[in-house]
Amino acid sequence: MTPVLRPATADDAARVAELFHRGWHDGHRGHVPDGLTRRRTPEAFRERVELRIAGTDDTTVAEVDGVVAGFIMVAGDEVEQVYVDRAFRGSGVADLLLAEAERQVAGAGHPSAWLAVVVGNARARAFYARHGWRDEGDLAYDVVALGEHFTSPCRRYVKDVAPG
Repeated sequence: MTPVLRPATADDAARVAELFHRGWHDGHRGHVPDGLTRRRTPEAFRERVELRIAGTDDTTVAEVDGVVAGFIMVAGDEVEQVYVDRAFRGSGVADLLLAEAERQVAGAGHPSAWLAVVVGNARARAFYARHGWRDEGDLAYDVVALGEHFTSPCRRYVKDVAPG
């Protein structure tokens, strides 16, 4: 069961959207405004992922035995998304994906990477801390979902990724 990293394709969109929807709700439910949670429907994630995969090459999937086990989305110096299917948590897939995200940010010429973690997502915050990411404080993360504006209480995590 060795994960294989590869760029996401249109054929992956449904599976990535499913992972994104389920993972987002696992980490965000009860920690973001209720209106935002209600707008994060399977259809909203599907549309978002299809546009993202079709329009950019910034989504990487980890495939295990032919199954997409997780994915990352990287934009510039931001690691926007890191999600792993529940069945693959603790398997090393998340470690591999995060390392790939760091490599992509460094490869694009950025000295450091950053990401936002919702304040109440203790599992994710501990994961990033274990991998050397520094909590640099509060971040009001602005989101537009189905035409409505929301602000999620997050923490900004940063990691130096350029060779020293």
